[in-house]
Amino acid sequence: MTTPSDDRATPDSLLHTRTGTEVTAEDLVLATGRDLTPENLAWAERKLAAEGTAAIEKLLP
Repeated sequence: MTTPSDDRATPDSLLHTRTGTEVTAEDLVLATGRDLTPENLAWAERKLAAEGTAAIEKLLP
């Protein structure tokens, strides 16, 4: 008898990052697992300015 594994992949429908809302610098920093520091926020703002909201799509499926 096999038991269900708790180590399952998250369904694709739950992984989408676009919610119809604007992506913020804080969102981008948190998506990378970094701390919300002034330096990381500045990095995220530059990345958003260069890549737009697609920047977070490159980090999260």
